[in-house]
Amino acid sequence: MQNQNIKPLECDSLNSTTYDPDGLIDGLIDKLCLKNDAALSRLLAVAPPVISKIRHRRLPVGPSLLLRIQDATGIQVNEARQMAGLPIPQFGARC
Repeated sequence: MQNQNIKPLECDSLNSTTYDPDGLIDGLIDKLCLKNDAALSRLLAVAPPVISKIRHRRLPVGPSLLLRIQDATGIQVNEARQMAGLPIPQFGARC
């Protein structure tokens, strides 16, 4: 039985004003000259609903997807994070 009242996940990255999963997905499709979301899902070896859930903000862009993007396309994790509007972690920075 499907729940028709599924709400987006409550997550800081999903609620951020800069978070833009469409920017990441559309940017990858354009950069890789792919036809659509299904072609991207095949390239990344993820099920098509994963791309759909990310696009509709029901699933965050997580570390495993960022690594799949890097492995499959050569696009660096930080570049993919930028495309999605996610912050770039600053390691070694002092407060």
